[in-house]
Amino acid sequence: MSASVTFRPHHFLCALGFQGKGYSDRFTANMAGIVKRLRAPDGGAVKIEVTFQADSICAPCPHKRGQSCEKAGKIAALDMRHARALSVADGDCLTWADAQARIVAQVPPGSLAQLCKGCQWLELGLCEAALRTLHTGQTEKGRG
Repeated sequence: MSASVTFRPHHFLCALGFQGKGYSDRFTANMAGIVKRLRAPDGGAVKIEVTFQADSICAPCPHKRGQSCEKAGKIAALDMRHARALSVADGDCLTWADAQARIVAQVPPGSLAQLCKGCQWLELGLCEAALRTLHTGQTEKGRG
């Protein structure tokens, strides 16, 4: 688990809500591998570097164009909203546990309709469900 991954800002919430759906079989398998690392017992220690270019998740994406995306305008808008919400900047490094703590502290349930506006996966509700679960789990841990 020592190898770090790179994430575009919006991929923190994507990784949280991932449920095996993606743009292609290669993309889905890659993302599943990354998410499996994050969900492993020691996944909270995985180091993540923030980038505003193609990242570890984007690597096999059919929409990837060099270090960018054929949907660059939409992706840049998603990244800017997520970067503000999570207080991250290009080049920042944090662990998955730190990222989850930021999500709990700074992204309340119900906020994804605006934060993820324009994302084709939003209507499935997977990320919102995962966000609510994360908040509930953090709240219960805090009480316990």
